[in-house]
Amino acid sequence: MLSQVFAQRTRDIGLRMALGATRAQIARHVLGCGLRLIAAGIAVALAAASAGMRLLSSLLHGVRSTDAVTFAVASCVFAAVALTAIYVPARRAMQVDPMVALHYE
Repeated sequence: MLSQVFAQRTRDIGLRMALGATRAQIARHVLGCGLRLIAAGIAVALAAASAGMRLLSSLLHGVRSTDAVTFAVASCVFAAVALTAIYVPARRAMQVDPMVALHYE
């Protein structure tokens, strides 16, 4: 999803770079957008998991309904996978040539 969003914002990224933004600033911008989505996803997932604690404990053998370790591990795995997915659009955004992006439709 982020890859598509930042592909559509090529002109915006090129303009930022033409005005003096560094590659690190562009990467921080892309990663910041992705991290906000990750935080929202984890918050929604933890709220849904908390609401379904009885079902969760009945499906997982040996896991209590208040097992914080399970929630923490699941959140960390989700965040790691999402950060890996954000890396590709961030790297692509850092490589935008400002002149090409400004001539882009």
